[in-house]
Amino acid sequence: MPIRLCKVALTGASSFFLLLVVFNNLTDYGSNHAFVQRVLDMSTTFPGNKGMWRAITSPALQHLFYASIVLWETAAGVLIGTGTWRMWRARQGSASAWHKAKTLAAVGLVVSLLQWYVAFITVGGEWFLMWQSQTWNGQDAAMRMFLMMGVSLIFLMMREDETVATNDPASPS
Repeated sequence: MPIRLCKVALTGASSFFLLLVVFNNLTDYGSNHAFVQRVLDMSTTFPGNKGMWRAITSPALQHLFYASIVLWETAAGVLIGTGTWRMWRARQGSASAWHKAKTLAAVGLVVSLLQWYVAFITVGGEWFLMWQSQTWNGQDAAMRMFLMMGVSLIFLMMREDETVATNDPASPS
């Protein structure tokens, strides 16, 4: 039971974090959008680099890209939060009920991992050459988020030693 509660707490913290990021992205739209805008327009990359053809300077596309980031974070936060609630409800249940309850939280953590890895580290960092910027480089923050969500997922998926309830349909006869 204590390990289950630790898993509930950690996934709950992950959901809280992501939903707070969404809140900040919405309530301080201009500041957070400026980051995305500068990464996409590549205005602070090395002068004369050969990748400038990739730059996105259309304000409409920049707002769309920013909105997709916020929606992605929202989806991950809601999935993890819903999974956390299911885990809380199953915390005293059978091993099979507990493992089934973890599914949405695990999916949400993977959705979040994909966002930090694909959107920030790969697309922002490599495609838009964010690594070249002294001012608008979010790779360290993205790596921190990727590691936090990855460690949370690994801990969540670790199997605990559990006594299988006798009324558990998955229990051997």
